[in-house]
Amino acid sequence: MSLDVSPALLEKAERGEVSDAEFVACVRESLPYAWTVITGVIAEAEGASDGFADNETPPPSEAERGQLLRALASDAIRGGLERHFGVKLAFQNCHRVAVFKRSQVDSDRYRAFVSVRGQLLNQSPELRDC
Repeated sequence: MSLDVSPALLEKAERGEVSDAEFVACVRESLPYAWTVITGVIAEAEGASDGFADNETPPPSEAERGQLLRALASDAIRGGLERHFGVKLAFQNCHRVAVFKRSQVDSDRYRAFVSVRGQLLNQSPELRDC
């Protein structure tokens, strides 16, 4: 299961729409490692002169790796986080998370990061089974 959804939140979802704030709170509580990585990269990007930061540190365990995969592979979770923080998240391999300002989505750096070439150049034998 991707998220630990409280009965109250599930009931609310069954009745209609859930706010982004409620959804993001559920993500934060359900995927604490992913939340820490993503918010850490966002904070680093906010302090960087070019507004870019990425995390290349592999997760300490498969459980943490699974959290990152669930957070970034889900359109709803990733989109909710992007709207909440006002950024664009990018993901390579099974752990490399980058954050871009929305204004950078059309930049050379963003296009290079999300390109086929960028993915291929970011490969290594150590990441084969990640």
